Amino acid sequence: MPQDHRAVAIIPSSDLDASEAFYRRLGLEVESDYGEYRILTDGRGWHLHLTHMRGWPRHIEDNPFGLYLYVDDVDAVAERVRELIIEKEAPHAKPWGTYEFAVSDPTGLLVRVGRIIDKD
Repeated sequence: MPQDHRAVAIIPSSDLDASEAFYRRLGLEVESDYGEYRILTDGRGWHLHLTHMRGWPRHIEDNPFGLYLYVDDVDAVAERVRELIIEKEAPHAKPWGTYEFAVSDPTGLLVRVGRIIDKD
């Protein structure tokens, strides 16, 4: 895969195994494992780095971070995590022009998965 222009999130976690298992359910696989630092990818453009941070977050509800994963087949990803979806009727169209759903990872990080749709 060519090295294109992109941004990659580095996500802290006090339990890398739990975080890895969560992101595997979304469709990512470990590309590299350096013990306390893991690189995950779906082979189609999603890249995440997980880094071990003892005690993060102190309180799960205090995690202020979020991540948006764009994908064409939102429904297929939603089926893999159906019981974790925050809005039970989701995925659905949002007024800002996306078809999406949201879940929380084991650290409380908000993860939205969606695609851009026509607002017509």
